Amino acid sequence: MHKIAVVGTGYVGLVTGACLSDFGLEVICVDNNAEKINQLKEGIIPIYEPSLNFIVERNVYYKRLAFTTDIKFAVENADVIFIAVGTPPAEDGSADLKYVYEVASNIASYINGYKVIVNKSTVPVGTGKAVEDFIQDRLKERNVDFEFDVVSNPEFLREGSAIYDFTHPDRIVIGSRSKKAVDIMKNVYRVLYLNETPFVETGVETAEIIKYASNAFLAMKITFINEIASLCEKIGANVQDVSKAMGRDGRIGPKFLNPGPGYGGSCFPKDTRALAETGKKYGSNISLVEATILANERHKLLMVEKVCNYFGELENKVLAILGLAFKQNTDDMRDSASITIIKGLAEAGASFKVYDPAAMDEARLVFKGIEDKITYCHDEYDTVSGADALIIITEWNQFRNLDLGRIKSSLKSPVFFDYRNIYRRSFMEEKGFIYMGVGQ
Repeated sequence: MHKIAVVGTGYVGLVTGACLSDFGLEVICVDNNAEKINQLKEGIIPIYEPSLNFIVERNVYYKRLAFTTDIKFAVENADVIFIAVGTPPAEDGSADLKYVYEVASNIASYINGYKVIVNKSTVPVGTGKAVEDFIQDRLKERNVDFEFDVVSNPEFLREGSAIYDFTHPDRIVIGSRSKKAVDIMKNVYRVLYLNETPFVETGVETAEIIKYASNAFLAMKITFINEIASLCEKIGANVQDVSKAMGRDGRIGPKFLNPGPGYGGSCFPKDTRALAETGKKYGSNISLVEATILANERHKLLMVEKVCNYFGELENKVLAILGLAFKQNTDDMRDSASITIIKGLAEAGASFKVYDPAAMDEARLVFKGIEDKITYCHDEYDTVSGADALIIITEWNQFRNLDLGRIKSSLKSPVFFDYRNIYRRSFMEEKGFIYMGVGQ
Protein backbone atom coordinates (compact mmCIF):
# COMPACT_ATOMS: atom_id res chain seq x y z
CA MET A 1 0.00 0.00 0.00
CA HIS A 2 1.41 3.36 -1.03
CA LYS A 3 2.21 6.09 1.49
CA ILE A 4 0.93 9.53 0.55
CA ALA A 5 2.21 13.03 1.27
CA VAL A 6 0.00 16.03 0.52
CA VAL A 7 1.86 19.34 0.52
CA GLY A 8 -0.49 22.20 1.29
CA THR A 9 -3.42 22.08 3.73
CA GLY A 10 -5.66 24.57 2.00
CA TYR A 11 -9.00 23.65 0.54
CA VAL A 12 -7.78 21.12 -2.04
CA GLY A 13 -4.95 19.68 0.00
CA LEU A 14 -6.88 19.07 3.19
CA VAL A 15 -9.87 17.53 1.41
CA THR A 16 -7.54 15.34 -0.69
CA GLY A 17 -5.53 14.17 2.30
CA ALA A 18 -8.58 13.49 4.45
CA CYS A 19 -10.47 11.58 1.75
CA LEU A 20 -7.47 9.47 0.71
CA SER A 21 -6.92 8.50 4.33
CA ASP A 22 -10.60 7.57 4.47
CA PHE A 23 -9.87 5.22 1.55
CA GLY A 24 -7.53 3.40 3.93
CA LEU A 25 -4.24 4.95 2.81
CA GLU A 26 -1.56 6.29 5.12
CA VAL A 27 -1.44 10.06 4.54
CA ILE A 28 0.68 12.85 5.95
CA CYS A 29 -0.35 16.44 5.23
CA VAL A 30 2.41 19.04 5.20
CA ASP A 31 2.28 22.81 5.51
CA ASN A 32 4.85 25.48 6.35
CA ASN A 33 2.22 27.30 8.42
CA ALA A 34 2.94 25.98 11.91
CA GLU A 35 -0.15 27.60 13.42
CA LYS A 36 -2.42 25.84 10.92
CA ILE A 37 -0.71 22.48 11.52
CA ASN A 38 -1.06 22.87 15.29
CA GLN A 39 -4.76 23.65 14.85
CA LEU A 40 -5.23 20.55 12.71
CA LYS A 41 -3.45 18.42 15.30
CA GLU A 42 -5.92 19.76 17.86
CA GLY A 43 -8.86 18.91 15.61
CA ILE A 44 -9.56 22.50 14.53
CA ILE A 45 -10.41 22.68 10.82
CA PRO A 46 -9.23 25.99 9.28
CA ILE A 47 -11.76 25.92 6.40
CA TYR A 48 -15.52 25.55 6.32
CA GLU A 49 -16.54 22.37 4.53
CA PRO A 50 -19.46 20.21 5.70
CA SER A 51 -18.43 16.80 7.17
CA LEU A 52 -14.68 17.41 6.74
CA ASN A 53 -14.14 17.64 10.50
CA PHE A 54 -15.62 14.17 11.06
CA ILE A 55 -13.43 12.59 8.38
CA VAL A 56 -10.29 14.23 9.77
CA GLU A 57 -11.15 13.22 13.34
CA ARG A 58 -11.88 9.62 12.34
CA ASN A 59 -8.68 9.10 10.38
CA VAL A 60 -6.43 10.84 12.90
CA TYR A 61 -7.91 8.49 15.51
CA TYR A 62 -7.09 5.44 13.38
CA LYS A 63 -3.62 6.86 12.68
CA ARG A 64 -4.11 6.97 8.93
CA LEU A 65 -3.87 10.78 8.82
CA ALA A 66 -1.18 12.99 10.34
CA PHE A 67 -0.03 16.60 10.07
CA THR A 68 3.47 18.05 10.07
CA THR A 69 5.63 21.00 9.08
CA ASP A 70 8.55 18.65 8.37
CA ILE A 71 8.56 18.36 4.58
CA LYS A 72 11.87 16.46 4.65
CA PHE A 73 10.25 13.67 6.64
CA ALA A 74 7.19 13.68 4.39
CA VAL A 75 9.15 13.50 1.14
CA GLU A 76 11.50 10.80 2.36
CA ASN A 77 8.68 8.58 3.65
CA ALA A 78 6.09 8.99 0.89
CA ASP A 79 5.76 7.10 -2.38
CA VAL A 80 3.30 9.57 -3.88
CA ILE A 81 3.59 13.31 -3.23
CA PHE A 82 0.65 15.56 -4.05
CA ILE A 83 1.40 19.25 -4.66
CA ALA A 84 -1.74 21.04 -3.50
CA VAL A 85 -0.61 24.60 -2.88
CA GLY A 86 -2.21 27.82 -4.05
CA THR A 87 -1.67 29.25 -7.52
CA PRO A 88 -3.00 32.79 -7.00
CA PRO A 89 -3.35 35.16 -9.94
CA ALA A 90 -0.37 37.37 -10.74
CA GLU A 91 -0.90 41.01 -11.69
CA ASP A 92 -1.40 40.11 -15.35
CA GLY A 93 -3.98 37.42 -14.52
CA SER A 94 -1.65 34.48 -15.12
CA ALA A 95 -1.16 31.85 -12.41
CA ASP A 96 1.62 32.60 -9.92
CA LEU A 97 3.56 29.34 -9.54
CA LYS A 98 6.02 30.38 -6.83
CA TYR A 99 4.50 28.00 -4.25
CA VAL A 100 4.54 25.09 -6.71
CA TYR A 101 8.24 25.63 -7.38
CA GLU A 102 8.92 26.01 -3.67
CA VAL A 103 7.49 22.53 -3.13
CA ALA A 104 9.37 21.18 -6.15
CA SER A 105 12.59 22.55 -4.69
CA ASN A 106 11.95 20.79 -1.38
CA ILE A 107 11.16 17.52 -3.16
CA ALA A 108 14.39 17.78 -5.14
CA SER A 109 16.33 18.42 -1.93
CA TYR A 110 14.98 15.41 -0.03
CA ILE A 111 14.02 12.82 -2.64
CA ASN A 112 15.60 9.48 -1.71
CA GLY A 113 14.10 7.03 -4.20
CA TYR A 114 11.41 6.66 -6.83
CA LYS A 115 8.51 9.06 -6.29
CA VAL A 116 5.32 9.95 -8.15
CA ILE A 117 4.94 13.72 -7.95
CA VAL A 118 1.34 14.75 -8.52
CA ASN A 119 0.27 18.25 -9.50
CA LYS A 120 -3.11 18.61 -7.80
CA SER A 121 -2.91 22.40 -7.92
CA THR A 122 -4.50 24.11 -10.91
CA VAL A 123 -1.55 25.02 -13.09
CA PRO A 124 -1.07 26.33 -16.65
CA VAL A 125 -0.18 24.08 -19.54
CA GLY A 126 3.49 23.22 -19.49
CA THR A 127 3.88 23.31 -15.70
CA GLY A 128 4.29 19.54 -15.37
CA LYS A 129 7.20 19.50 -17.81
CA ALA A 130 8.69 22.60 -16.19
CA VAL A 131 8.50 21.01 -12.73
CA GLU A 132 10.10 17.83 -14.09
CA ASP A 133 12.98 19.82 -15.62
CA PHE A 134 13.33 21.90 -12.46
CA ILE A 135 13.72 18.82 -10.25
CA GLN A 136 16.11 17.16 -12.68
CA ASP A 137 18.35 20.23 -12.62
CA ARG A 138 18.35 20.24 -8.80
CA LEU A 139 19.22 16.54 -8.69
CA LYS A 140 22.19 17.19 -10.97
CA GLU A 141 23.32 19.88 -8.55
CA ARG A 142 23.05 17.31 -5.74
CA ASN A 143 24.97 14.84 -7.94
CA VAL A 144 22.30 12.17 -7.44
CA ASP A 145 20.12 10.31 -9.91
CA PHE A 146 16.78 9.27 -8.41
CA GLU A 147 13.90 8.32 -10.68
CA PHE A 148 10.57 10.12 -10.45
CA ASP A 149 7.51 10.81 -12.57
CA VAL A 150 5.36 13.92 -12.68
CA VAL A 151 1.61 13.42 -13.01
CA SER A 152 -1.15 15.96 -13.61
CA ASN A 153 -4.25 15.00 -11.60
CA PRO A 154 -6.58 18.03 -11.57
CA GLU A 155 -9.28 18.39 -8.93
CA PHE A 156 -12.94 19.06 -9.67
CA LEU A 157 -14.21 19.93 -6.20
CA ARG A 158 -17.12 22.27 -5.54
CA GLU A 159 -16.76 24.17 -2.30
CA GLY A 160 -19.52 23.05 0.02
CA SER A 161 -19.79 19.68 -1.75
CA ALA A 162 -16.11 18.71 -1.85
CA ILE A 163 -16.37 15.49 0.13
CA TYR A 164 -19.11 14.14 -2.12
CA ASP A 165 -17.26 15.30 -5.24
CA PHE A 166 -14.05 13.58 -4.16
CA THR A 167 -15.77 10.31 -3.30
CA HIS A 168 -18.27 10.36 -6.20
CA PRO A 169 -16.36 12.01 -9.06
CA ASP A 170 -17.64 12.24 -12.63
CA ARG A 171 -14.15 11.23 -13.75
CA ILE A 172 -10.55 10.93 -12.59
CA VAL A 173 -8.04 12.57 -14.94
CA ILE A 174 -4.50 11.18 -14.88
CA GLY A 175 -1.97 12.87 -17.13
CA SER A 176 1.38 11.15 -17.41
CA ARG A 177 3.97 9.78 -19.83
CA SER A 178 4.71 6.85 -17.51
CA LYS A 179 2.66 3.65 -17.35
CA LYS A 180 4.24 2.93 -13.98
CA ALA A 181 3.00 6.24 -12.59
CA VAL A 182 -0.48 5.71 -14.05
CA ASP A 183 -0.72 2.25 -12.45
CA ILE A 184 0.33 3.70 -9.09
CA MET A 185 -2.29 6.47 -9.37
CA LYS A 186 -4.97 3.89 -10.17
CA ASN A 187 -3.88 2.08 -7.04
CA VAL A 188 -4.19 5.28 -5.01
CA TYR A 189 -7.72 5.71 -6.34
CA ARG A 190 -8.43 1.97 -6.13
CA VAL A 191 -11.68 2.51 -4.19
CA LEU A 192 -13.05 4.65 -7.00
CA TYR A 193 -11.62 2.38 -9.71
CA LEU A 194 -13.47 -0.59 -8.23
CA ASN A 195 -16.65 1.50 -8.24
CA GLU A 196 -16.19 1.93 -12.02
CA THR A 197 -15.47 5.65 -11.89
CA PRO A 198 -14.35 6.66 -15.40
CA PHE A 199 -10.58 7.17 -15.61
CA VAL A 200 -9.30 9.49 -18.32
CA GLU A 201 -5.66 8.76 -19.14
CA THR A 202 -3.92 11.51 -21.10
CA GLY A 203 -0.64 13.28 -21.55
CA VAL A 204 0.38 15.80 -18.90
CA GLU A 205 -0.39 18.86 -21.03
CA THR A 206 -3.84 17.56 -21.95
CA ALA A 207 -4.71 16.96 -18.28
CA GLU A 208 -3.59 20.48 -17.44
CA ILE A 209 -5.85 22.06 -20.05
CA ILE A 210 -8.83 19.85 -19.08
CA LYS A 211 -9.13 21.61 -15.72
CA TYR A 212 -9.05 25.12 -17.19
CA ALA A 213 -11.35 24.22 -20.06
CA SER A 214 -13.92 22.69 -17.68
CA ASN A 215 -14.03 25.66 -15.33
CA ALA A 216 -14.04 28.20 -18.15
CA PHE A 217 -16.99 26.45 -19.82
CA LEU A 218 -19.00 26.43 -16.59
CA ALA A 219 -18.18 30.10 -16.00
CA MET A 220 -19.36 30.87 -19.53
CA LYS A 221 -22.59 28.95 -18.92
CA ILE A 222 -23.33 30.97 -15.76
CA THR A 223 -22.51 34.24 -17.50
CA PHE A 224 -24.64 33.33 -20.50
CA ILE A 225 -27.78 32.78 -18.42
CA ASN A 226 -27.06 35.98 -16.47
CA GLU A 227 -26.97 37.95 -19.72
CA ILE A 228 -30.19 36.27 -20.85
CA ALA A 229 -31.66 37.29 -17.47
CA SER A 230 -30.81 40.93 -18.13
CA LEU A 231 -32.51 40.70 -21.51
CA CYS A 232 -35.57 39.04 -19.95
CA GLU A 233 -35.99 41.97 -17.58
CA LYS A 234 -36.10 44.41 -20.49
CA ILE A 235 -38.56 42.44 -22.62
CA GLY A 236 -40.86 41.16 -19.87
CA ALA A 237 -39.83 37.49 -19.98
CA ASN A 238 -39.02 35.15 -17.08
CA VAL A 239 -35.51 33.73 -17.11
CA GLN A 240 -36.44 30.90 -14.74
CA ASP A 241 -38.80 29.47 -17.34
CA VAL A 242 -36.20 30.05 -20.06
CA SER A 243 -33.59 28.23 -17.99
CA LYS A 244 -35.92 25.33 -17.25
CA ALA A 245 -36.77 24.85 -20.92
CA MET A 246 -33.12 25.13 -22.00
CA GLY A 247 -32.02 22.66 -19.35
CA ARG A 248 -34.38 19.98 -20.64
CA ASP A 249 -32.39 19.92 -23.86
CA GLY A 250 -30.02 17.00 -23.40
CA ARG A 251 -27.30 18.84 -25.30
CA ILE A 252 -27.38 21.69 -22.77
CA GLY A 253 -28.42 20.24 -19.39
CA PRO A 254 -29.84 22.11 -16.38
CA LYS A 255 -26.71 22.57 -14.28
CA PHE A 256 -25.12 26.02 -14.00
CA LEU A 257 -28.14 27.67 -15.65
CA ASN A 258 -29.30 29.40 -12.47
CA PRO A 259 -29.11 33.20 -12.84
CA GLY A 260 -27.61 35.14 -9.97
CA PRO A 261 -25.34 38.04 -9.06
CA GLY A 262 -22.28 36.72 -10.93
CA TYR A 263 -19.77 33.95 -10.26
CA GLY A 264 -16.97 34.18 -7.72
CA GLY A 265 -14.89 31.89 -5.52
CA SER A 266 -11.45 30.37 -5.65
CA CYS A 267 -11.68 28.76 -9.10
CA PHE A 268 -13.77 30.39 -11.82
CA PRO A 269 -12.37 33.96 -11.61
CA LYS A 270 -8.76 32.78 -11.29
CA ASP A 271 -8.97 30.00 -13.86
CA THR A 272 -10.73 32.02 -16.56
CA ARG A 273 -8.11 34.75 -16.26
CA ALA A 274 -5.27 32.22 -16.32
CA LEU A 275 -6.70 30.46 -19.39
CA ALA A 276 -7.11 33.78 -21.19
CA GLU A 277 -3.49 34.65 -20.43
CA THR A 278 -2.34 31.21 -21.63
CA GLY A 279 -4.15 31.81 -24.91
CA LYS A 280 -2.40 35.15 -25.36
CA LYS A 281 0.96 33.60 -24.49
CA TYR A 282 0.62 31.03 -27.26
CA GLY A 283 -0.96 33.42 -29.78
CA SER A 284 -4.37 31.75 -29.61
CA ASN A 285 -6.68 34.25 -27.98
CA ILE A 286 -9.75 32.68 -26.39
CA SER A 287 -12.18 35.49 -27.02
CA LEU A 288 -15.20 33.74 -25.48
CA VAL A 289 -13.39 33.39 -22.17
CA GLU A 290 -12.15 36.98 -22.31
CA ALA A 291 -15.72 38.17 -22.94
CA THR A 292 -16.97 36.01 -20.05
CA ILE A 293 -14.58 37.68 -17.62
CA LEU A 294 -15.73 41.16 -18.62
CA ALA A 295 -19.41 40.23 -18.70
CA ASN A 296 -19.28 38.69 -15.23
CA GLU A 297 -17.84 41.84 -13.68
CA ARG A 298 -20.37 43.95 -15.58
CA HIS A 299 -23.19 41.77 -14.26
CA LYS A 300 -22.10 42.32 -10.65
CA LEU A 301 -22.26 46.07 -11.24
CA LEU A 302 -25.79 45.67 -12.63
CA MET A 303 -26.78 44.35 -9.20
CA VAL A 304 -25.55 47.63 -7.74
CA GLU A 305 -27.45 49.60 -10.36
CA LYS A 306 -30.72 47.82 -9.51
CA VAL A 307 -30.62 49.23 -5.99
CA CYS A 308 -29.41 52.67 -7.05
CA ASN A 309 -32.11 52.92 -9.73
CA TYR A 310 -34.84 52.03 -7.27
CA PHE A 311 -33.84 54.41 -4.48
CA GLY A 312 -32.22 57.13 -6.55
CA GLU A 313 -30.50 58.49 -3.43
CA LEU A 314 -28.79 56.08 -1.02
CA GLU A 315 -27.51 58.56 1.55
CA ASN A 316 -28.85 57.57 5.00
CA LYS A 317 -30.28 54.31 3.61
CA VAL A 318 -29.62 51.09 5.55
CA LEU A 319 -29.57 47.91 3.46
CA ALA A 320 -29.92 44.43 4.94
CA ILE A 321 -27.59 41.93 3.24
CA LEU A 322 -28.19 38.20 3.62
CA GLY A 323 -25.25 36.15 2.37
CA LEU A 324 -21.63 37.20 1.92
CA ALA A 325 -19.85 34.02 0.78
CA PHE A 326 -19.67 33.46 -2.97
CA LYS A 327 -22.02 30.46 -2.56
CA GLN A 328 -23.71 28.50 0.21
CA ASN A 329 -21.91 25.95 2.41
CA THR A 330 -18.60 27.82 2.40
CA ASP A 331 -16.98 30.75 4.14
CA ASP A 332 -15.02 31.65 1.00
CA MET A 333 -15.48 35.26 -0.12
CA ARG A 334 -12.85 35.35 -2.85
CA ASP A 335 -14.28 37.38 -5.74
CA SER A 336 -17.74 37.09 -4.18
CA ALA A 337 -20.43 39.25 -5.76
CA SER A 338 -21.15 40.57 -2.26
CA ILE A 339 -17.85 42.47 -2.31
CA THR A 340 -18.64 44.34 -5.52
CA ILE A 341 -22.23 44.97 -4.46
CA ILE A 342 -21.50 46.21 -0.93
CA LYS A 343 -18.53 48.36 -1.92
CA GLY A 344 -20.46 49.82 -4.87
CA LEU A 345 -23.47 50.68 -2.73
CA ALA A 346 -21.22 52.05 0.01
CA GLU A 347 -19.70 54.47 -2.51
CA ALA A 348 -23.25 55.59 -3.31
CA GLY A 349 -23.80 56.42 0.37
CA ALA A 350 -25.51 53.33 1.81
CA SER A 351 -24.73 51.63 5.10
CA PHE A 352 -25.41 47.97 5.88
CA LYS A 353 -26.60 45.34 8.30
CA VAL A 354 -25.15 41.99 7.19
CA TYR A 355 -25.37 38.31 8.05
CA ASP A 356 -23.87 35.08 6.68
CA PRO A 357 -23.97 31.70 8.46
CA ALA A 358 -20.25 31.03 7.84
CA ALA A 359 -18.41 34.03 6.39
CA MET A 360 -18.70 36.69 9.10
CA ASP A 361 -15.07 36.48 10.22
CA GLU A 362 -13.85 36.60 6.64
CA ALA A 363 -16.12 39.57 5.93
CA ARG A 364 -14.53 41.58 8.73
CA LEU A 365 -11.20 41.20 6.95
CA VAL A 366 -12.58 41.84 3.46
CA PHE A 367 -14.44 45.01 4.40
CA LYS A 368 -11.68 46.71 6.33
CA GLY A 369 -11.80 50.34 5.30
CA ILE A 370 -15.59 50.57 5.27
CA GLU A 371 -16.22 48.90 8.65
CA ASP A 372 -17.91 52.09 9.90
CA LYS A 373 -20.69 51.43 7.36
CA ILE A 374 -21.30 47.78 8.34
CA THR A 375 -23.11 46.26 11.31
CA TYR A 376 -22.61 42.51 11.72
CA CYS A 377 -25.79 40.80 12.91
CA HIS A 378 -26.75 37.58 14.73
CA ASP A 379 -29.27 36.16 12.27
CA GLU A 380 -31.48 37.04 9.31
CA TYR A 381 -34.19 38.68 11.39
CA ASP A 382 -31.78 40.84 13.37
CA THR A 383 -30.34 41.87 9.99
CA VAL A 384 -33.60 43.13 8.46
CA SER A 385 -34.81 44.97 11.56
CA GLY A 386 -35.13 48.67 10.69
CA ALA A 387 -33.53 48.33 7.24
CA ASP A 388 -34.80 50.16 4.16
CA ALA A 389 -34.51 47.06 1.93
CA LEU A 390 -33.40 43.45 1.98
CA ILE A 391 -30.86 42.04 -0.51
CA ILE A 392 -30.25 38.28 -0.71
CA ILE A 393 -26.85 37.60 -2.28
CA THR A 394 -26.04 34.00 -1.22
CA GLU A 395 -28.49 31.11 -1.50
CA TRP A 396 -28.12 29.58 1.97
CA ASN A 397 -30.93 27.11 2.67
CA GLN A 398 -32.07 28.98 5.75
CA PHE A 399 -32.90 31.98 3.53
CA ARG A 400 -35.24 29.86 1.37
CA ASN A 401 -38.05 29.67 3.91
CA LEU A 402 -38.01 33.03 5.67
CA ASP A 403 -40.92 34.11 7.85
CA LEU A 404 -42.05 36.68 5.29
CA GLY A 405 -44.59 38.27 7.61
CA ARG A 406 -41.86 38.91 10.16
CA ILE A 407 -39.49 40.13 7.44
CA LYS A 408 -42.08 42.56 6.09
CA SER A 409 -42.96 43.99 9.50
CA SER A 410 -39.27 44.38 10.41
CA LEU A 411 -38.32 46.35 7.28
CA LYS A 412 -38.98 50.08 7.05
CA SER A 413 -40.45 49.40 3.62
CA PRO A 414 -41.15 45.99 2.02
CA VAL A 415 -38.43 46.21 -0.64
CA PHE A 416 -36.92 42.81 -1.45
CA PHE A 417 -33.98 42.29 -3.84
CA ASP A 418 -33.59 38.55 -4.46
CA TYR A 419 -30.33 38.07 -6.37
CA ARG A 420 -30.62 34.25 -6.24
CA ASN A 421 -34.25 34.02 -7.39
CA ILE A 422 -35.11 32.00 -4.29
CA TYR A 423 -38.68 33.31 -4.41
CA ARG A 424 -41.22 33.76 -7.18
CA ARG A 425 -42.07 37.34 -8.06
CA SER A 426 -45.83 36.71 -8.24
CA PHE A 427 -45.79 35.05 -4.80
CA MET A 428 -43.82 37.89 -3.21
CA GLU A 429 -46.06 40.56 -4.70
CA GLU A 430 -49.08 38.74 -3.29
CA LYS A 431 -47.39 39.00 0.11
CA GLY A 432 -47.11 42.77 -0.35
CA PHE A 433 -43.43 43.05 -1.22
CA ILE A 434 -41.84 45.27 -3.85
CA TYR A 435 -39.84 42.43 -5.37
CA MET A 436 -36.86 42.52 -7.71
CA GLY A 437 -35.16 39.28 -8.73
CA VAL A 438 -32.74 38.52 -11.54
CA GLY A 439 -34.45 38.12 -14.92
CA GLN A 440 -37.96 37.87 -13.51
